[in-house]
Amino acid sequence: MSTHFVLNLSCTDRPGIVAAVTTELAALGANIADSSQFWDRETNRFFLRIELDAPDGETAEGLERALKPSADRFDMRLTVTDLGRRPRIIILVSKFDHAMLHLLYQIRVGWLNADVAAIVSNHEDSRRTADYEGIPFHYLPVGRDNKAEQEQALLDLVSETETDLVVLARYMQILSDNLATRLYGKVINIHHSFLPSFKGARPYHQAHRRGVKVIGATAHYVTPDLDEGPIIEQETEKVTHAMSPDDLVAVGRDIESRVLARAVKLHLENRVMLNGTRTVVFG
Repeated sequence: MSTHFVLNLSCTDRPGIVAAVTTELAALGANIADSSQFWDRETNRFFLRIELDAPDGETAEGLERALKPSADRFDMRLTVTDLGRRPRIIILVSKFDHAMLHLLYQIRVGWLNADVAAIVSNHEDSRRTADYEGIPFHYLPVGRDNKAEQEQALLDLVSETETDLVVLARYMQILSDNLATRLYGKVINIHHSFLPSFKGARPYHQAHRRGVKVIGATAHYVTPDLDEGPIIEQETEKVTHAMSPDDLVAVGRDIESRVLARAVKLHLENRVMLNGTRTVVFG
């Protein structure tokens, strides 16, 4: 019997990194199932992702201890994740639930390997869905006077449920700088992205008035800079002059749902590594 893990590391690039890590893994009797690496020449940073089978009884903590001499030698940021543990997510949603429903479906059919610890909303609309799926629902309405209190309730929920990732599935509230900073790298958002980009209310109607030919969506990590966090996944689709604003909305819903699900999958499989304001995404 083997135990499955994924190892992620980043450090300043220099010779011997891969040799040091793989030698330690071989000494433990681990077998490498998949490996991807990238050298960012602009920053001279090296990124490595390894999927491996370790002997039965091995733990993520044990692997990290065994790799600590190499991590110290090369000043690595190194994590080992047990792929046998299903990651836990919290989904935040407002009134438009298409992206959330797509996530729930992909979990149900096994394409996404995750457990939903809770659905959180500033509206009651998704309570029925949560009840049907057997998922705890938390109604946290946000106003000018209680934003800090409700965000603390969300942070407490993340801690209590040992949640690995918060997913904003068309959650129409701006997270505070404090919350975005505390959960940096653990919150993914989806938003429309056009060429050009339209902000504010009814973006698809704005796009229709300007006669855009391409619409799309972007999934990214949340940062204090609104909608400018490191990008994980994007998709665009051609549209025509014959399409109505409602047609664009329908196309946009589909794109948003697909892009968000792919971004969540990439994150949960430890295929995304932060590289300053950008990401390294191993397919």
